[in-house]
Amino acid sequence: MFTPVSMRHVSIQILKEDLPRASLALAESGAFHPDRRPLHERELPRVPGQAYRQVFHRAATRLDKITRLTALAAPRGLPSPWVVEQTELEALDERLGRLWAEASTFEAGLHEVEQELHLIGQLEAALENFADLDLDLGLLHDGLRFMDLRIGLVPPANLPQLQEALGLSGHLAKPFRSTDEAVYVLIVGPKAERGDPIQSVLDAAGYRPLPLPPELRDAPDRARADLHRRRKEQFERRRRLQDDLHAWARTHADELERAHIVLALARPFVDLADAARGDGWFSLISGWVPEPDLARIRETLADTLDHPHALEARPPHPDERPFVPSIMPRVPWLAPFVTLVRQYGIPRYGEVDPTLLFTASFILMFGMMFGDLGQGLVFMGLGWALRRRIGPFTHFMLAAGASSALFGLLYGSVFGYEHILPALWISPMSDPMYMLGVALIWGIGFICLGCLIAIRNRIVLGDWRDALFGNNGAVALAFYLSLLAGGLHLAREGSPGALPAAVGGGALALLAWHKWREFEAPLGERILVVFIELFETFTGYVSNTLSFLRLAAFALNHVALAVAVFTLADMMQTTGHWITVVLGNVFILVLEGGIVVIQTLRLEYYEGFSRFFSGDGHPFRPLRLST
Repeated sequence: MFTPVSMRHVSIQILKEDLPRASLALAESGAFHPDRRPLHERELPRVPGQAYRQVFHRAATRLDKITRLTALAAPRGLPSPWVVEQTELEALDERLGRLWAEASTFEAGLHEVEQELHLIGQLEAALENFADLDLDLGLLHDGLRFMDLRIGLVPPANLPQLQEALGLSGHLAKPFRSTDEAVYVLIVGPKAERGDPIQSVLDAAGYRPLPLPPELRDAPDRARADLHRRRKEQFERRRRLQDDLHAWARTHADELERAHIVLALARPFVDLADAARGDGWFSLISGWVPEPDLARIRETLADTLDHPHALEARPPHPDERPFVPSIMPRVPWLAPFVTLVRQYGIPRYGEVDPTLLFTASFILMFGMMFGDLGQGLVFMGLGWALRRRIGPFTHFMLAAGASSALFGLLYGSVFGYEHILPALWISPMSDPMYMLGVALIWGIGFICLGCLIAIRNRIVLGDWRDALFGNNGAVALAFYLSLLAGGLHLAREGSPGALPAAVGGGALALLAWHKWREFEAPLGERILVVFIELFETFTGYVSNTLSFLRLAAFALNHVALAVAVFTLADMMQTTGHWITVVLGNVFILVLEGGIVVIQTLRLEYYEGFSRFFSGDGHPFRPLRLST
């Protein structure tokens, strides 16, 4: 489980007429991943089944539209499979075209209803602006022969000056609604024979005309009643259309179910795409098969195909490794951790699959930072209670809670109380320096393991240079270990020691020599770049190691938060005391629990995965039969 399943590249030579049958058999096996590289493009220039695929995609699009409109569920199972010929697919496509023509009338009607309801909603919103105006809104559209009527908005501070200025020209500005940002005003006055004598006054006051939809041509109360009537009519029309649509769907349910089945059986041949190539009567299918399934594939094809065929299998070539799909672990309880690993990437074929290491180290680091027996049991209880909602992540919460509970026993902590149970190991606050030391030792081991995996991965991929001289290669690891040994010897003896100094100096010289050879530039620039890269390597290892101090820091922080909660609780009476203790524990569970998860992921991704995990692999996606 530490490396992806061994894969084999297979080439299946068959007659062109057997392609649909072979693709169906491969889909039934669930173990064939198509290789869509143009490996044989020159010898076999054609991709068979182009017309078949066009008909399939057209039929699938029509069925998808009908399914989304009618909300009919696809069948969960499939009957005994058969080969879907192109003539059957064309007949289905034609029938689905007629069915969609019928169903689209319902869609058009429902769309019209939604558009009308949207318009009514806009009109109702606009009508609210005139709700306090006792005036026939038709007058604002048509106007009066001798009277000027306008409705608009002005800033509240400008209203007095506007009213005074309009009064000089014989106009009246009557406010009828106001908000914090604007005052709604009705402006009435004599209509000028030429020009607009008050426009300059309105502009100076910041007046903005209020648009009035042409549909509103009555008093606000009557207009509101009319909109309510129109909305009710549209609701009724929508109900009738939906009832008719459901009746139509029930009538054609069996036919649509069969369409799902036919397309599901036709899909494997379509999904082969350019993994199948041919010329004349001969075809070749290329793909990847897990080695344990190879014999089953051979038997399946032998039992299914009527004509002779040939299957050749070989291990991947070294230069093909970036294209080989990887199979991630399928153990149910590992599912949430697989998801978190895939957030970073997919392991390239041949690389160490970090899922198990990630799972073990994540659980341990979470428990160390969030060690409390009571809170850990609460995590487990929540995970179990929410198992139907969170699905596979139930296992995540159970594992994290169990780790927290275990470290709670080691720390002697129950809901923050440290005097109920004796610590089986140590109470973090009793010796912070010891906790920091443990965190550093864990970090050193974590980094060394990451470097060893990185070296192994580079060797498997044939990159010996990076395995030796990369930032996480053998020479860099020797430099890191000598740095640690020298620091320990310096703390104990007052000097770095001859052997650590010799190993560290030699490793540093080899790294400098390698980087010098890699970089072509003028002498001064070359020296500067080599110095900077070596300094970056040194500071990177130091900072990565110190980063693991957060394991101890959060363990201490967890205790400190509990102390703060109990300090507040002790200042209150009995009821207030227990309310504070309960709410404090909830606060710690939610806030610190989330922060600890994030910090643990950070350590995994940046201090672990970044060393050895390329994450640019391809997931194994075999042909499958599914509706």
